[in-house]
Amino acid sequence: RLSCIRNNIWLACCGVVSAGLAVLSSFGLMLFCGVPFVVTVANAPFLILGVGVDDMFIMIASWEQSSRKKEKSNVKSLLAETYAEAALSVTITTLTDVLAFFIGTWTAFPSVRSFCLYTGTAFVFCYIYTMTFFGAIVVLNHKREQGNRHWLTCMPVRVEEDQAEKSCLYNACCIGSYSRQSSQAESEHPMSIFFKKYYGPFFTNKWIKLLVVVLYGAYLGGSIYGCTQIREGIDLRNLASDDSYIVPYYDDDDKYFSAYGPRVMAVITESVDYWNETVRLGIENCTQNLEGISYIDKNLSESWLREYTRLAKSGLINISSKTLFINNLPTLFRFVPSFEWDINKTQDKIEASRFFIQTVNVISAVDEKNLLNQLRETAKQCSIPLMVYHPAFIYYDQYLVIVQNTVQNVVVAAGAMLIVSLLLIPNPLCCLWVTFAIASVIVGVAGFMTFWNVNLDSISMINLVICIGFSVDFSAHISYAFVTSGESSANKKAIEALSLLGYPVLQGAVSTILGVVVLAAAKAYIFRTFFKIMFLVILFGALHGLVFIPVFLTFF
Repeated sequence: RLSCIRNNIWLACCGVVSAGLAVLSSFGLMLFCGVPFVVTVANAPFLILGVGVDDMFIMIASWEQSSRKKEKSNVKSLLAETYAEAALSVTITTLTDVLAFFIGTWTAFPSVRSFCLYTGTAFVFCYIYTMTFFGAIVVLNHKREQGNRHWLTCMPVRVEEDQAEKSCLYNACCIGSYSRQSSQAESEHPMSIFFKKYYGPFFTNKWIKLLVVVLYGAYLGGSIYGCTQIREGIDLRNLASDDSYIVPYYDDDDKYFSAYGPRVMAVITESVDYWNETVRLGIENCTQNLEGISYIDKNLSESWLREYTRLAKSGLINISSKTLFINNLPTLFRFVPSFEWDINKTQDKIEASRFFIQTVNVISAVDEKNLLNQLRETAKQCSIPLMVYHPAFIYYDQYLVIVQNTVQNVVVAAGAMLIVSLLLIPNPLCCLWVTFAIASVIVGVAGFMTFWNVNLDSISMINLVICIGFSVDFSAHISYAFVTSGESSANKKAIEALSLLGYPVLQGAVSTILGVVVLAAAKAYIFRTFFKIMFLVILFGALHGLVFIPVFLTFF
């Protein structure tokens, strides 16, 4: 505000400090409890800042409304009214966010679990600090205004009579006006007037409503098409930072050796009687079964046992008994020294051994998933204890569970949100709208994520769960204001809801995007993905809160 008394810069700073304190408290508590700090957790502070500031905007908006309604009342009743207005909204959104995160901890991925624990706890602290610390700051700020003190120095400001002659800048910096003398100081914020006078009536016009419905149809169509095109799987390049030497390595690997997949190790995990002809045949049988898989090139297998048997057949050595078998191994190592690494031998027995098979034509995540399943199936049917292994299998394992895990988390979280909103919003119709908004935003984010080259992996899965918590925020505020409005017609209700909460919702959206926009320039894929999905969530959430939901509410 252009008044040295009504300027609320300290209030805003304290709102940000309160979010910072929440990050500090939650990280301290989690590290104290020994929850591992994984790289994805580094995203959390950006998130908390954005959301903590949202709560602050809603608190300030309802404080200003209360002080406009009751000019001469005391601070106690003002704060009581502010909490009565704002606390329910803030409680609903915090509860839904925290629930979304704690539901996220049920996942099969430890990194996701850590992230959700850290962030969920931070939200709890953020709520506590907003309700206690920030409420107190609001009151102190109010007392400063009542005492007609300067916003920066807190010194009393003398009231000058000849304001007109001085420059605008001088008025802004040095001249106060008692809020008691001129009610004009308590004037509405220009943005609230914009929502009431222009924005609301514009969107309640029947042709504009029709346009919004058509636009929504297009949005839904695009999202559903995107969902059918979704790609799963993580590109290993994305786990390194952009300037890492691993990236060109994988590029070259793709360029020159894309025909070959990983070289898989088949391990005989227990001690078996290799000198027994039947056991050897059993092993050979298993090897041939593995080589029979469509993704395996049988000419590129490498097995010490085959070579050893060949040497014995050519008459160079004898391997018919245990002692002979063990003692003749050095002869094999003379021919092929690398085989020494494939046998784990103690004095008189072979504890375990391995052979290698070469995979080919493994191109997409689907191939990787099928390959893993077929290899494990074949190994399981083998007569001897056999295990297949390659370091990349941890990533392939992700594909086996990622879709069901995501769907399960999203469904459970959406159900929880519905229950929370039913308990806290005293109107069943309103809850249905909130649930509808959640579903709609999730479909939108999942669909448009595909167009923005984001795959479905454990990182984007976290973000989809968060997205549920956020999509509630925007629509809950607006639909609650609509339902509790005292206006006569649906259109007037929508206009009132928008004029009360349109601006705080917009502020919240912009501040959250500002909080995460730093990540867009990050060098690591994890942070960029986080930014992309958060951006989509906030964009679609705000679209629903400010355009779709108000229009749809007027139809019912």
